[in-house]
Amino acid sequence: MTALIVLIVLAAGTYAIRATGIVLRDRIVLPAWLLTLLPVAATTLLAALIATAMFTDAGHVSLGVARPAGVLAGVVLAWRRAPFAVVVIAAAATAALLRLAGLS
Repeated sequence: MTALIVLIVLAAGTYAIRATGIVLRDRIVLPAWLLTLLPVAATTLLAALIATAMFTDAGHVSLGVARPAGVLAGVVLAWRRAPFAVVVIAAAATAALLRLAGLS
């Protein structure tokens, strides 16, 4: 029952955030400097997510080789516009094969 309540609250919050953007779209004027930074913010967020995936494991620093190599393989394939399933499978396979070879 608690999970259902949490799910409903999260769904309502997500809907409210999206509806707020639609309702306030014409009422809020963003400064020009902020409009130039918004595309850079998305790229920066993606880079931060990649770095977090490469160098952390359950909140701790991971010093192994397999994970960064797997993430790097995924980034390269995504950059080359490979299908998402190919990116995920290749990244996981790269990390798994390196771990199988003893390079954690």
